[in-house]
Amino acid sequence: MGRAPRGRRWWTVTTAPQNPAPVGREELLTRLERALHTRGRALLTGPAGVGKTEVALAGAARAEARGETVLWLATLPSDREIPGAAAAALVASVAATVTWPGLGTSRPEPPARAVPAAEAHAAGADPATEPYGTATPGALTSGILTAGVLDSGIFSSGVFDQLPGPQRTAVAMLCREAPIDAGGWDPIALRLGIARILRALTCRGPVLLVVDGVQHIDADSADLLRFALHLAPPSLRVVAVETPEPYAEAHEPYREGHRAEDPHAAHLWVPSEADVLRVPPLHADEIAELLIHHRLPSRMAGRIHRASGGNPRLALAVGRSLADARTPVHHAEALTLSGRARDLARQLLGAAPPAVRETLLLAALALRPSATLVRRAGRPTAEADLAAAERADLVSLSEDGSVTFTAGLLPSTLVHDACWAERSAGHAALAEVVDDPVEAVRHRALATERPDEELAAEVAAAADLARRRGNSALAAELALLAAESTPGRHGTRRIARLVDAAEEAARAARADLAMRAATDLLARDAVPSDRVRARLAVLDTAGQGLTGLDEMYVHAMEDSEGDTALRAAVQLRLAVKYVLADGDPERSRTAAVESAALASSMGDPRLAAQALTVQARMERALGSPDAEAVLAQARGLERAERPLGIRNAAQILTIRHALFDDRLTDARDELNALLPLVQRRGSVEDTIELFSTLAAIESRRGACAAALSHAGQSLALTLEAGLSPGPAWYTLALAETAGGSFARAASYARRSVQASEEEGDRVFLSRSRYALGRVQLITGDVATALETLRRVQADERAQSTVDPSMLRWHEELAEALLAQDAGDEALALLAEVRPVAERLGRSTVLLGCDRAYALCLAAEGRTDEAAELLTRTAESFGRAGLPLERGRALIALARVERRRRRRSAAQSALHEAASVFERAGAAPWLALASETPAGEGAGPGAGVEESVPALSSLTEAELRLARLVGQGASNQEAAAKLYLSVKTVEARLTRIYQKLDVRSRAQLATALRP
Repeated sequence: MGRAPRGRRWWTVTTAPQNPAPVGREELLTRLERALHTRGRALLTGPAGVGKTEVALAGAARAEARGETVLWLATLPSDREIPGAAAAALVASVAATVTWPGLGTSRPEPPARAVPAAEAHAAGADPATEPYGTATPGALTSGILTAGVLDSGIFSSGVFDQLPGPQRTAVAMLCREAPIDAGGWDPIALRLGIARILRALTCRGPVLLVVDGVQHIDADSADLLRFALHLAPPSLRVVAVETPEPYAEAHEPYREGHRAEDPHAAHLWVPSEADVLRVPPLHADEIAELLIHHRLPSRMAGRIHRASGGNPRLALAVGRSLADARTPVHHAEALTLSGRARDLARQLLGAAPPAVRETLLLAALALRPSATLVRRAGRPTAEADLAAAERADLVSLSEDGSVTFTAGLLPSTLVHDACWAERSAGHAALAEVVDDPVEAVRHRALATERPDEELAAEVAAAADLARRRGNSALAAELALLAAESTPGRHGTRRIARLVDAAEEAARAARADLAMRAATDLLARDAVPSDRVRARLAVLDTAGQGLTGLDEMYVHAMEDSEGDTALRAAVQLRLAVKYVLADGDPERSRTAAVESAALASSMGDPRLAAQALTVQARMERALGSPDAEAVLAQARGLERAERPLGIRNAAQILTIRHALFDDRLTDARDELNALLPLVQRRGSVEDTIELFSTLAAIESRRGACAAALSHAGQSLALTLEAGLSPGPAWYTLALAETAGGSFARAASYARRSVQASEEEGDRVFLSRSRYALGRVQLITGDVATALETLRRVQADERAQSTVDPSMLRWHEELAEALLAQDAGDEALALLAEVRPVAERLGRSTVLLGCDRAYALCLAAEGRTDEAAELLTRTAESFGRAGLPLERGRALIALARVERRRRRRSAAQSALHEAASVFERAGAAPWLALASETPAGEGAGPGAGVEESVPALSSLTEAELRLARLVGQGASNQEAAAKLYLSVKTVEARLTRIYQKLDVRSRAQLATALRP
């Protein structure tokens, strides 16, 4: 949304459709409506750019959808210096858009036009209060009625004819429709006139007045509106939008005589706690959704959230900087924080007085900033300065005085814009007062620009100390600082320190530091082994983003020539790349086998275990019977090499295999034993994978609440670590499908698809499409589900994936094909997968195939066989400990029983399914079962089969088409709605006519009636 352009500062919202809530603001909108309903007043407050106007506009749209009149008054900073400016604008808006009750005069029609956000900005929109959306108030209507003082005057419309003479005169003076007397307007008459206007306006019905930028209202207008609102009836409700001004006392915003100590001087009423709604920053997941909504890259949502602090406007600016970069920004590179993003940070910081900025710079330079530390470093007013900054939402202060910047972009901008002398002086002052020797050495090194070997050695020792303390991130930063502090004449030593820094950064998952160290090293005359180690460090921090690093792999292979140990390490990384980025598990297996052999020949059990683990993963995907034996070998080496909790890739894969085999109790018990050790000793990547796996296990077991909790933890850790959220969103899609919401599940799956496409991750792209297609099928969007699942089929076949237990798309695609009247293709798919599942012993995959095959039998009219098979399948799912699959089979059984016209049996199956889902906490499935009584079915058109027996001969696809045509749809309309060609519709309609023995659309409509 854009702010009002200059000269167009108010709108009346009319005939607007109800807008969805802005991203992450549904709960806040509910609170806003509750406050307006109970108290009639609400104050939206928060820092600039957090989206207050967006929330107000959404609330206004909802009010208008209920038939209320909505008046919008947007102020400008210059209004504070013009007495009566806001009140005059409000009067003019009423005159231009409202016909006075009881008058027959038609209102004048000023020109109506929509003002896009870009024009609003070009016209001088206030950047300090610009919200984060893209719509203007005009987006709520077919146009914005622009008016100021009409050429014929505000009184020519007859709007104010009922005002008494003195009040009319005072209002005319306010709007400059009459000359102002030497004594000015009559303040009492003007007060009463404004109050009468607003009261009369409510005679037309409920009115919502939105005042956007209440902090800019001039003192005279504030006084007039306070009086008018005090006398207004309850049917006039008010939303005020405020951006607090923490440094207002320095600007003297009001006219002479204003009492700065009055905290309510700018408010239109004295707000209570219930009236004030603070608009908070968005969570990391909401920032990701916002980026997707604006078609910006979401793969770095965690890093963008840290940089923006959840401020939507800052987040979008950073996202656009990344999108506009000439080359894609990799995970191992620093975020692009130039242009608009940096300018917005400067605007936020620029409002602070110079003394506050100097204090903030010291805080930005410190590792653990606090008010006490900054004061000791030479800022005696530190507490007062930081308190002012906190009021401006630049920092937050804890009870012990520690300082945290609300957005990472703020301290980086402070440091970026400070000159070298300022930064050096700040670090020197901090070095004298910090109480930690590690921090003192860091500040001393940053305070000088001359390399010094003695200082570099001290910094390297401090890095070792930080590592022993467990602070790997600080250790990585200090290791790089030690290398950069090494004089050029000690070239060999500098290169060795750069290698250490790159590897330390890899252990700390600091991709940016690893890339900095590697870039510096590769520009020097380093030996091949050092170049390989630096490149491997970058590859290890790349996460999913391996696609753009081909050149690094090539050079690593060249430099590792003749070094067996390094070649083994490079082959291991290539094995990972081949499956993730290239989607080639056979090539990945070959590289893993070579890596394991080389590592074993060098007596490196750690590397051999890692390579064997990758090999086992590929053997499983390719359907090899050797997978478990290879994995057992990897686990043996891993146990002998390191304690539990540290890089236990083989054990984690063992748990994943148990999940694929639906040995869920074993998988959960082993995972729960490993998880606390990994959290204490292991890497964040392993912790994320364990939470993700645990969520998948609980989803299959029917422990839906636990699944949602674990999936949420996986996402939170992913975003905090700055990794791509694609895999975590896939996990959340599974958990939401089980126990949350089908709509949220589809949303998370779509996000995962986008992130995986951005990263070039073939594995999770296929998985996320599967999750999306499954939800689309369950919710009845069969045509779209078929398209999505066909893409999964193409992806999996392109990757030569054989084992059907790793991604169970076959049964879902078979059901989608059947629903689209492609029964022969569905049967062929089931016939293809069943022998593979039997050979590999995937018993629960066979059960899923049985469910789909039973539906095929029902479509062929063999309903007795279908019901018998579904009954056995549901029982088998129950014995396997898969309650949600059991419930799904029972829903399918109810549909078949309905086709057999056995209403009681269908009702019994549905009740049993509902009981299963209720015990599991599977809310969306319970709703599906509860909304599917035996007479109404679980699919489109299922409600008429029992009452019209002839319809039982139709397939689901035919029944959907019959209902559309029976309701009057043309062949073209039905084709568009069902995503079919017109020829397919014609052929299918011919079969429907033959089955129902009808000859026209009218007869078909009659046949559909119960």
